[in-house]
Amino acid sequence: MTNPPLFPIVVVLAAGAGRRFREAGGSGSKLDANLLGRPVLEWTLAAVRDSGLPWTLVERPDDAHAAGGMGDSIARGVARHADAPGWLILPGDLPLIEPASLIGVAESLRDATPGEPWTVVRPQVAMADGAIQPGHPVGFGPAWRDALLGLSGESGAMPLVRQATQLGTLHPLPSQDAGCVQDIDHPDDLTRAEQALQRRPG
Repeated sequence: MTNPPLFPIVVVLAAGAGRRFREAGGSGSKLDANLLGRPVLEWTLAAVRDSGLPWTLVERPDDAHAAGGMGDSIARGVARHADAPGWLILPGDLPLIEPASLIGVAESLRDATPGEPWTVVRPQVAMADGAIQPGHPVGFGPAWRDALLGLSGESGAMPLVRQATQLGTLHPLPSQDAGCVQDIDHPDDLTRAEQALQRRPG
């Protein structure tokens, strides 16, 4: 029998149909789209691997009718590691995310006050124009297990984020990592991501 992980599990979501990307003129899956010679999803997974955190990848089932929505994908990922001390929900189309951002959410979730079992941690990214934008991954403490397992449909975990806000247990984590919010929904997003990656040092 394996021991439960010491850190939260990163649940990488890669089961979406990507309709908006194709409707905007993209071809195929946005997660397979070429970004500087590598698929978008591989950039995201590279950051997850570099974080050193345990993770699981939720892909689209062979039976398209069984795929469901984002909520179903989250539930499937959480069910694989239901004994984890928390879960970081990460869409697969965030190729610019930094490993440090994943580590920061995981540590904040792990170090949450014991008296606040309903903790949710979400990055709050300071954008160039001064605006603050909520991003990913969203970290859920172990008290949210049953709620996460019960998710279905297209709204994902947003109802739980709203619930945490009402409970006063949503912890904003200040971040300078624009990769937490720069997803790939449109072919133009690929161009912007390519330019951002080319500007990175090293």
